[in-house]
Amino acid sequence: MTEDEGWPGWQSFVQRHGYLSWLGVEVDHLEDGRAVLVVERDADFENPVGSDGYDPIHGGIVASLVDTASAFALRSTFAQPEAVGLTTTDLNVSYLRPATGDLRAEAEVLRVGGSTGVTDVSVVGADGEAAVGRTTYRLFRPEGS
Repeated sequence: MTEDEGWPGWQSFVQRHGYLSWLGVEVDHLEDGRAVLVVERDADFENPVGSDGYDPIHGGIVASLVDTASAFALRSTFAQPEAVGLTTTDLNVSYLRPATGDLRAEAEVLRVGGSTGVTDVSVVGADGEAAVGRTTYRLFRPEGS
């Protein structure tokens, strides 16, 4: 889904959002029920417990990427994405290996119901798949939709 299809503010939303813009989240790809977001490696994101120049990205950055990619994937299923409110009710992240390098999150909607949406997400870094996650959201639809 491009800026001309659906909600014309996908990347501009990121730029207006303080935390997401600080992370440098890039909307790489959107289609109905699927979102791919990218975050470039930044030394500010590193967990300073590594050794010999190996400083993996903090798990909170990975979790934020899981949460954000999920929200974008869910919003992409609505005719008016900007009109739907979302609140994360459950966020589960399983860390498979340290996240290094640029990160790419691919989120896919499993179900969108009247009041709840569920997604699965994979986060891949320079060394392969770093984490998988599942989210559940409470959906607040506008009246009449």
